Amino acid sequence: MFLKGVEKNRTKEKSERASLFRSSLLRWYSENGRDLPWRQTQDPYKIWISEIILQQTQVKQGWGYYLRFVERYPTVRSLAEAPEEEVLHLWEGLGYYSRAHNMMEAARQICNEKGGIFPSTYRELLTLKGVGAYTAAAIASIAFGEAVAVVDGNVYRVLSRFNGIDTPIDTTAGKKLFADMAQEYMDEDEPALYNQAIMDFGALQCRPKGTVCEECPLERECLARKADLVDLLPRKEKRVAVKEESIRYLLCFSQDGELIVRQRDKKSIWKALHEFPTLSPEDIDSPGYELLWETTHQLTHRRLNIQIYASEQKKEGLTMPPFFSIPLESHNRIAFPKPLREFLDRHFPLHPSSE
Repeated sequence: MFLKGVEKNRTKEKSERASLFRSSLLRWYSENGRDLPWRQTQDPYKIWISEIILQQTQVKQGWGYYLRFVERYPTVRSLAEAPEEEVLHLWEGLGYYSRAHNMMEAARQICNEKGGIFPSTYRELLTLKGVGAYTAAAIASIAFGEAVAVVDGNVYRVLSRFNGIDTPIDTTAGKKLFADMAQEYMDEDEPALYNQAIMDFGALQCRPKGTVCEECPLERECLARKADLVDLLPRKEKRVAVKEESIRYLLCFSQDGELIVRQRDKKSIWKALHEFPTLSPEDIDSPGYELLWETTHQLTHRRLNIQIYASEQKKEGLTMPPFFSIPLESHNRIAFPKPLREFLDRHFPLHPSSE
């Protein structure tokens, strides 16, 4: 009887703590929530577009891309029928191009397999290409009112700090613990409001660094704050080493003065984007090459050291497939990886009349 009473009290305390968390969070959101364009609709297609863009992109950068995408492709069918090159060009600069490829495939999947009707449940949404647990939960809760909790970096951070939990978030045990806790804290009456509130709270208030705990409505109940662990949570068990890679490009032109490029295949980074011909280290060691520009480009687990060279030597084979040439004044009409786009825009800027 005693043990049952203790367990009952613990359950009651947990429930009261979760209730306090919800009410404080929603009160904070009513005063501080961001007015974002994708929050002015319940259209699952538009919410999906916003979530795919924001998977690896900050709101400030993704805002304009979202508006351009829903203007160009207002329906899932219009996206499904769009030329790949056109979509990639519109995506240019966002990086993580697999998102764009998955988005096009999922749009075709909805049109071909589901009659153009957007899936309306969390489980159905998970069947779409490129849609994981977080994205499915966001769409299901915001568009359809399904009480399923989102779990991402913001949620890990908020819940681990509020409850003083140092279980690593990148372990199987940690993922299950926080997924269960997120669902336990979910407001089943207001799932859309709650999920958007915890997203904003993690982005604006309980930030990775520079958190102002004195202004937090949860400060008095936050266990990390009490134990001075805010800067140490959430915790990860593994740190992935960043690999260094070098790419050497050759800027060259055809006899007609057109820029020589090729399209990357779909089995590597920057799938289906365009690039200049590449050089080997042995090529660079030979005379006749001039370094024009160099930069670094950070990917998730790779740091790319990029150099662009010019040469007056004629390069055999560069006018044959897979290479082709484009007028230099139309370089903004095809998609290049971000570092090459920066190079072209800086060294060969186009006047409005050329765009």
